[in-house]
Amino acid sequence: MGAYWGPREESPADCARRTAEFLTLLASCDPLLAHWYKPARTRQEARKHPLMPPDLDMLTESFRRGANREKGGPAIEQLGFTFWFGNGGARGADVDLRITCGDHGGATPNSCVMTLPSSGADAERLITAPVLVDVLRSMAQAWDPDWAVATSWDHRAAMDETPRAGGFVGWVTYLPRCRGTVPPLPAPVRIEPVENRGTLIVLAPERLTAGNPEHVERGRRVGELLARAGMLEPVISR
Repeated sequence: MGAYWGPREESPADCARRTAEFLTLLASCDPLLAHWYKPARTRQEARKHPLMPPDLDMLTESFRRGANREKGGPAIEQLGFTFWFGNGGARGADVDLRITCGDHGGATPNSCVMTLPSSGADAERLITAPVLVDVLRSMAQAWDPDWAVATSWDHRAAMDETPRAGGFVGWVTYLPRCRGTVPPLPAPVRIEPVENRGTLIVLAPERLTAGNPEHVERGRRVGELLARAGMLEPVISR
């Protein structure tokens, strides 16, 4: 799952405020997403440093320390700030968040990327359309992205040989209002508004898989319709 947006100059404090809002929203999506911890050498050590409830001063300092810089040199502020942390789960059952915020150089997108467990009881509960919709809605509200998506790596690869952020359709896709008006889409595709910000597009109520030809064809068809409407331009054009 990931939200992506183009150049936007923001300070470490701005990034911290958005992160705090996002973590607060996530906590209501699923119990597994209600606990987050600062990075540490071991999971046991990380659990001594919780990020919930969010502490703006601590988050601000974490982003400040995550400034891009040449080794031993000053921060390159136009490249923004990065903070990577997790929920402290066991290997293979954990959830990681990597946030890059404040990049206004335009070389790469800003992003908030979440990796989910691939198997087990938590994965079965999390990887469902209702939960993914809730998480993507939270990303849209906190980060105001140019595009966001929830899908598998295999499905992403099936959509395009070289898929780029903003240029393809996943299981659940978010498009902001500034990209235009979503055209009529074939059933059983569902659309949901996100306040006055944009639209969520859900390709299938059941789990979407790249091994299902119908799912792949539906994703390509919806992608064609959205591209024709001018709504699937890459977040970063180069």
